[in-house]
Amino acid sequence: MKLDAQQTQNTSKPPNRKTDTVSANLTDTLTKKSNSGLNSTIEYHAEDSIKFSIDRTIVYLYGKARVSYEEMELSADYIRLDQKNKAMFASGLNDKYGRYRGRPIFKQGQEPPVSTDSLIYNMESKKGLVYSSFTEVEGGYISAQTSKKNPYDEVSFKNGVYSTCNLPHPHFGIHISRGIITKKRIVSGPAYLEIEDIPFPAVLPFGFFPKTNKRASGFHFPSVGEDGALGFFLRNTGWYFGINDYWDADILATVWSKGSYMGNLAVRYRKNYKFNGGLNFAYSSTLPTRGVEGTEAYNPAKNFSITWNHQQNAAAHPGVNFGANVSIQTAKFFVDSRAGATSDVNRLTQSQSTSSINYGRTFANNLFSFSASANASQDFSTQIVNLQLPTFNLGMTTINPFERKNGTGEPKWYEKISVGYNMSGSNSITEKEYDLFDKGLKNAQNGITQVIPISINFNPLKYFQFSTGTTYNERWTFRTVRYEYKPKENKVDTSFVRGFARNFDYGLNGSLSTKFYGMVPFKKGKLMAIRHIVTPSTSFNYTPDFSSDNFGFFSSYKDSTGQDVRYSIFNGTGISAPGMGRQASMSFSLENTIEAKVKTTGDTANAFKKIPILQGLSFNGGYNFLAESFKLSDINFSGRTSLFDQKLALNFGGNLSPYMQDENGNRIDVYTFRKGKLPRLTSFTFGTGYNFNSAALKKRQENLEQQQENPQISQQQRQDISTILNNPNQFVDFSIPWSFNFTYSLTYTNQGLQKNLANSLNFNGDLSVTPKWKVMYTSGWDFKQKTFTMTSFSIARDLHCWDMSFNWLPFGRFKSYSFDLRVRASILQDLKLSRRNTNPVSF
Repeated sequence: MKLDAQQTQNTSKPPNRKTDTVSANLTDTLTKKSNSGLNSTIEYHAEDSIKFSIDRTIVYLYGKARVSYEEMELSADYIRLDQKNKAMFASGLNDKYGRYRGRPIFKQGQEPPVSTDSLIYNMESKKGLVYSSFTEVEGGYISAQTSKKNPYDEVSFKNGVYSTCNLPHPHFGIHISRGIITKKRIVSGPAYLEIEDIPFPAVLPFGFFPKTNKRASGFHFPSVGEDGALGFFLRNTGWYFGINDYWDADILATVWSKGSYMGNLAVRYRKNYKFNGGLNFAYSSTLPTRGVEGTEAYNPAKNFSITWNHQQNAAAHPGVNFGANVSIQTAKFFVDSRAGATSDVNRLTQSQSTSSINYGRTFANNLFSFSASANASQDFSTQIVNLQLPTFNLGMTTINPFERKNGTGEPKWYEKISVGYNMSGSNSITEKEYDLFDKGLKNAQNGITQVIPISINFNPLKYFQFSTGTTYNERWTFRTVRYEYKPKENKVDTSFVRGFARNFDYGLNGSLSTKFYGMVPFKKGKLMAIRHIVTPSTSFNYTPDFSSDNFGFFSSYKDSTGQDVRYSIFNGTGISAPGMGRQASMSFSLENTIEAKVKTTGDTANAFKKIPILQGLSFNGGYNFLAESFKLSDINFSGRTSLFDQKLALNFGGNLSPYMQDENGNRIDVYTFRKGKLPRLTSFTFGTGYNFNSAALKKRQENLEQQQENPQISQQQRQDISTILNNPNQFVDFSIPWSFNFTYSLTYTNQGLQKNLANSLNFNGDLSVTPKWKVMYTSGWDFKQKTFTMTSFSIARDLHCWDMSFNWLPFGRFKSYSFDLRVRASILQDLKLSRRNTNPVSF
């Protein structure tokens, strides 16, 4: 496959530009065409200069030169085109600092481009000789000292390295002494693993690798570490299965030295532009940290976890969406398995999990929308599971049935009448984890609710918004409840009556709202004015008495004293019941916004900016005119503000009781203001948080969004960047020198004579000690116990094509450490990001 001697005799170093040649003498980009006896025309150009030999058979191209012939493209800082011998030589050039620049890049057809130090190519035989080449192949990269190409698109090479590292001199790889690359396979001679130029002694005498453009299966290298209670461990060792372009899977195992173990099966699927998701099943057996081996108390704890997530591309089925995020596990799975040996703080302290499967669509020109979902929630502390299987909702967009289609002028009052419709159904089960399958179906609560709102809006007196209307509610269920007092057992017996039942209610409602503006101007200083916006609103609701015997929605039984106890026969059936007695109530709210107008340095004399002082300070309450006592409700308040150019957010809220208390702390129907006192504060919450380096994180997100819009990147790279954008905390960014985040919350309650104050501080962050080393930490302070909460430290090292991390929990029940070393994905190499240590049983 070598070029003959006549073809290669003029392929030495590039000539000096002062040699005896005819110069084109142009400095702009030059483009020429050459007819050299070949089947097609050769096009060439250069930005610096184009020179010719005296007989004009050899063309010398300098400075970003380029030659195109048929499907072949060649670019370099120096190209010599020998038209007589139909051969080319290309290389880079040394700049004034002695650095080698403008290496040749060779591309033919749909093949990936090849970067070389220099090359020789014959345009007639389509044979070539390449020195120090670097090209991408099958998701990795091959660099070789010398390689030859024949006209059958086969490449043979000597002293090559295959690696996923994208540097011309990779940090690791498989060193191949000799090899041949064809369209469908790679054949290699003796090969061995090489890390940082250090060869490993194990040698593979030969290799035959089919190129099927599919994922390759292989061994999953484990992470190592030690748990203070369970012993040393190997985490996530197993096998990766590259099934095809749409499916792949992991079968992994984690073992501890003291006898505990965990198995994990993870399956992922993806169809571009359609959907993607994954299914994960994990099972763990954890031996107790205390006890005598061989006794019943020493039996291992068995736990499992099942997760499934599915996302559908919105463009795949316009108007239809489907998604799932399911997470079901035994209550002690994360604690006993140490969150899959990761000791992930968030997993270890997780108190509950939620799952959902959702489907939705619109139809009839978007007039109607339908949605259905299956939901589950699990409380790990109480082991109570709540299932909503399923719930559905059918809604109609509000319409104006009497509106003129082509009318002009002021609309009539009846044209402002609007009508809506909504139907929802539910089927719920709430049981202990261990009773879910035995009692769950028997105690299921189900029902259907329909709502028809009718309203009309007015604008009386120009500055007020007034609306009035009525709402009809219809509810269906398939069982009702009956209570009966049993004197002998001295208890109330509960029984259910199967069969269809319904209830309904209706009422009149109205609302009135407006806005007031107040401003205080200032003539001196930077403060120009303070503006106060007040938004008062009130609403009124009247409902007849649906608890009378005429409707049959309520019943009664006699208690131990012989008194009648009134109850709704729809309690615990899955639908609500109408309220007892007539309802004539009024609710009110008052919202306040205060902001300042401050002068700024700008191009105009009137440059200013608005600074919020207090946002959304609201007070809400209600008054029931027909209640026998405690007609006025408690007053709820909430508000928010921000400091330091809106970077530090402050949120607060609470409850005020307008009633006095007796000596036992019980509420009495006497208003506090009648005693000359303010309402009692019964609860108060306060929360704040700050990210001291949010600007750097925001800049990184913006850069990623710009790269995602790059049309030259592949669809897989777009999806990888999307994962990074949606989960920024799962990746370590070495370009951000430091970050620090904290959250603080305070809760105060005053119930009766008991007062309680709870507050907590949590913080996390990272610090780049050097451009390649980063330290990360998570901790908090328990003010009640006066000690640190669960604390973790991590150290990450940027090895370009490798991820190395050390994770440490220095104290507490889950005291442990672990060490991880794994090859980094190519997209993370380009973005200089590392993936954090994540839980293996979640996606």
